[in-house]
Amino acid sequence: MRRTGPEEPEAGGTGDPSPEPTGTPPAEAGDGHPRERESPRTGTDAPHEPSDTRTDAPRDPSAPDADTDADTDTDADTEADAGADAGADTPAGHDPAPTKTRSPWPRRVGRGVLALVLVLLLPVLAAQAALRINYTGDPADGTRTRDRDALWLGHAWVDGRKTDVDVTALARQLRGTGIRDLYVHSGPLEHDGSLPKSAYPRARWLIEAVHREIPGVRVQAWLGDILAPEHPEALHLERAASRAAILRSTREVLDTGYDGVHFDLEPLHSGDRDFLALLDALHRETRSRDVPLSVAAHQIDPLPAFHSFWGTLTGHPKWWSQEYFGQVARRVDQIALMSYDTIQPLESTYGGYVAQQTALALEVTPPSTDLLMGLPFFKENRFGHWAHAETVPAAVRGVRLGLSRTDADRARFGVALYVDFAATEADWAAYRRDWVNRR
Repeated sequence: MRRTGPEEPEAGGTGDPSPEPTGTPPAEAGDGHPRERESPRTGTDAPHEPSDTRTDAPRDPSAPDADTDADTDTDADTEADAGADAGADTPAGHDPAPTKTRSPWPRRVGRGVLALVLVLLLPVLAAQAALRINYTGDPADGTRTRDRDALWLGHAWVDGRKTDVDVTALARQLRGTGIRDLYVHSGPLEHDGSLPKSAYPRARWLIEAVHREIPGVRVQAWLGDILAPEHPEALHLERAASRAAILRSTREVLDTGYDGVHFDLEPLHSGDRDFLALLDALHRETRSRDVPLSVAAHQIDPLPAFHSFWGTLTGHPKWWSQEYFGQVARRVDQIALMSYDTIQPLESTYGGYVAQQTALALEVTPPSTDLLMGLPFFKENRFGHWAHAETVPAAVRGVRLGLSRTDADRARFGVALYVDFAATEADWAAYRRDWVNRR
């Protein structure tokens, strides 16, 4: 699957060195998982009025001679004489040419630009202030792990790069945490929905090793692909043949021994009925095997119909409506909201955003479905994701605030950590301290 998040290191080593961050504008996804994927205005001078034009009327003999009043001349008299002299050369019946004035257009344009800036900027500032306020307060007691957390794992775990030593280290890392599910990247799907078994040659080894070393932890096959219509050459869910192929691929990975299947198909537009039809078919299959069906979900509209506005503006409707999120949640056993790549510039506004997303998701997720909120276990700096803002402590605090205000006692709730190969010790420490908090 393509995303703008961290790329897993290429094959060739026994471990996963820290990846170099990558980034592209959010319009290219920015909200999912890797495919292993912005002169002062001057006033207008007032026009000069022309002086009266001198005429050739006879001179009054009793009028004083101009020369006798020379000592009392004023600047105004001089200017009037000058104007009269100029007027003497003007043909009778014609006014003198008016003084050239500046056009009023620069002023009007300046005012228009200022008005436009205010129209665009004020709502943004208001929204940021609201998110900052949403980050205030204290989480309720007990809003900690319910032992239903999850961790996304890279493809190295099933392609031969990992060994028993790595599983032992993973078991040590997970000890005492609330992690119950591992989403192991086992794809991506081909654009026709098929999945060659060669994509996950070491899956059975990993499943058996995890069951032995980390009892009670489930290994789910993480599958996905990029989607049409944003990528015409990619997977077309509107094609019945593609959906049928995805169902066959799911059966095959479950036959391998996976404990469930986790889908991340992006970019998936809000209201996609073909995706809902696919989920219905997949859920019938997983239910018959008594294993979970899990999906990674887009963020929910922070404002009503925001996905439509953003889609018109960018061609990439990043968000889902709250209604559509609920429709998806009712068709699966687990739904993991990818609450990162949010464009938020500050920890406080990011945390407030996560609190809002948590509340919105809780409102429409049935109690029978596990709701997981994604935590950013990776560092990037680009337009859609700022590492100094999207931190694990801010995300966990936001999750706890949203949970406290909406459904503090929700049992089927957790967090999902993205992603193992980019995680730092500071990320793990913050997760343990702020969310697990075992006493």
